[in-house]
Amino acid sequence: MTIKVDSDNLKEGLLGLVIALVEIIKEVLEKQAIYRIESNSLKEEEAEKLGIAFMQLNEAIEKIKKENNLEKTADKIRADLDNLVNDGITRLINPLELKNEAVDHA
Repeated sequence: MTIKVDSDNLKEGLLGLVIALVEIIKEVLEKQAIYRIESNSLKEEEAEKLGIAFMQLNEAIEKIKKENNLEKTADKIRADLDNLVNDGITRLINPLELKNEAVDHA
């Protein structure tokens, strides 16, 4: 199988990957912020600042995606990364599934 790489699809793929990773990191940070808010370890003012910062980050991400026509690319990469992580977790939790797949493919 030959993969054609030119400057356009390389740029699109790399930017899409960066955007997908930034979105994943943002979601982790949002979950941590929610945990801290629910556990009352943030002052109201700090929680408000975090909310504003996350809204601004969302707007910046969407702007970058739109300006670079990356909506579909970033979403596809994100879905692929999610599937990869889910497969890895499933295999860690249920190693017999991995063994059964190996037998099926033999």
